[in-house]
Amino acid sequence: MNRVILSGRLTKKPEVLQEGDGTKIAVTRYILAVPKRIVPEVGPKVDYITVTAFGNEATFAARWFETGTKVLVMAKIQTGSYTNKEGQKVYTTDIVAVEQEFGENKARPTDSFVPTPFKDDLDRERPIEPPEPERKGRR
Repeated sequence: MNRVILSGRLTKKPEVLQEGDGTKIAVTRYILAVPKRIVPEVGPKVDYITVTAFGNEATFAARWFETGTKVLVMAKIQTGSYTNKEGQKVYTTDIVAVEQEFGENKARPTDSFVPTPFKDDLDRERPIEPPEPERKGRR
């Protein structure tokens, strides 16, 4: 299985390498700053990972992602090679986005993934509970 999950912030607006149209596939590239675990002696560190998106994912990234946007990326690692101008073989490793989504809600950036409790008729907060499953068949 070739699957990578990254969560981080964009260092700058995505770079559109190729516009998509009827004959070409859109290509966008951006750099994601992914924090490493904090080691007390060293302090926080960051990995800067270049992500490439194609097609609809590229169009989405170019349209909606901005500098500082926190995103969640499901990707795959793709390796390849080419021969440079000097005739040397160069090996490449690319991170190709398969799915992308926003990593936080702009209105509530710190707790965007926590469901909001609803209030009942008496204005009391109640936790969100899943609905009872429907039973099919005879009883």
